Amino acid sequence: MLDRGAWSLLRRLTGWLDQFKDCFGHRAQHVSLRQYVDGLLGDSARKSMSAMLARVSEPTSYQAFQHFITHAPWDATVLWRRLRAVIPERTGILILDETSFPKSGPHSVGAARQYCGALGKVANCQVAVTAALWTGQRAWPMGALLYLPESWVRDLVRRAAARIPATAVFQEKWRLALTLLRLTRAAGITLTAVVADAEYGDNSTVRQTLHRLRLPYALGISPTLTVFRGTPTLHVDRTQPPPRNRRGGWPTEEAVSVRTISDALRPRAWHRVEWRNGTHAPWTADFAALRVTPATDWRRRRLAPDIWLLCERGLGPTGRRRHYFVSLPASASLKQLVRLAHHRWAIEQHYQDFKSELGLDHFEGRSYPGWQHHMVISAVAFAFLQAERRRPRRGPALTFPQIRAFVQEIFTGLLFISRPQYMRWMKQAEQRFHQLRI
Repeated sequence: MLDRGAWSLLRRLTGWLDQFKDCFGHRAQHVSLRQYVDGLLGDSARKSMSAMLARVSEPTSYQAFQHFITHAPWDATVLWRRLRAVIPERTGILILDETSFPKSGPHSVGAARQYCGALGKVANCQVAVTAALWTGQRAWPMGALLYLPESWVRDLVRRAAARIPATAVFQEKWRLALTLLRLTRAAGITLTAVVADAEYGDNSTVRQTLHRLRLPYALGISPTLTVFRGTPTLHVDRTQPPPRNRRGGWPTEEAVSVRTISDALRPRAWHRVEWRNGTHAPWTADFAALRVTPATDWRRRRLAPDIWLLCERGLGPTGRRRHYFVSLPASASLKQLVRLAHHRWAIEQHYQDFKSELGLDHFEGRSYPGWQHHMVISAVAFAFLQAERRRPRRGPALTFPQIRAFVQEIFTGLLFISRPQYMRWMKQAEQRFHQLRI
């Protein structure tokens, strides 16, 4: 039998899912939501629909279960909007990133030969652009958008087979990221900063948008990006009127690559800094920082704001170099720059928890609506587990795998209560095992 604490948790799960009732057209869809979340939280090692349904305590038919994900006409964007509205923590750093899902064939929507972070090489995979709110203790899913390569957008036959809606057009990953930023702000989330890798840091529109929104950022950048040291002097052509509300002219000095600046730094410019990623053991590397102006915009007869160029050098003779643009004030300390830049580690932990504990990458459907439905329901289940971690309890705070194991144990117990034949089978297997040992 389950104890009082287990039944209390099940009641909290029911209350959590009740917040999403009106996102569905009728009661049967809300029942299917509960069953799908039960499957994600259950003890099925593989989170495919058939495997999950076999471990749900009150299963429906497989056809109904599959229909809810692949064909039922409920809108995933509405469910995402509600999820962002009920997230209990409302302030933090937004981490923009992408995650990939290796695929063996070409038929899964969006699958193509492209860089696959999960494998560290170019391979056949799907890629999703994601946003997560990092509060310093927990990450909360804010959204996920499937990247559709141009080959998928142009091919009308593939579009029809994958049921890609007519409104879905080709968008670069940075555009998808800015969409997620807009949706997060529209939900009333207070962002203290934005962090992302070079996929987004190299894009001048992303940086300009963050400046316009007055959002501090720490963005990875490629070493080939060019900058001016400090704020360059502009030569003004008095014979030509400057653009309205903008300074006219061009820089009097040459822009240089980030790598050139980093390589030329003197030994005394580097300082050893130690930082922590959550509760993990501390990390140490050498850092140098200087004020620069990105050279991207001067061709439009204006300068980008001056920001920090943060250079990182791993310890040892072959230490890896990394570079970041950080838009903190000129008075910021080196430790503050390092701390903000390294908040991005949380997204890697976020993906690991999402995939290893909830099987985010186990979805086997091929359609666009099915992919969207699986992603948002997985996010609803993930957010419930994070909400459980927030509950006051004695002792140290639970990690995500610990709370996931606790909930899984309860769902396994519930499964055995609803299917007493499982217990008989286990006892029979145990007796046979003892007989064989004898």
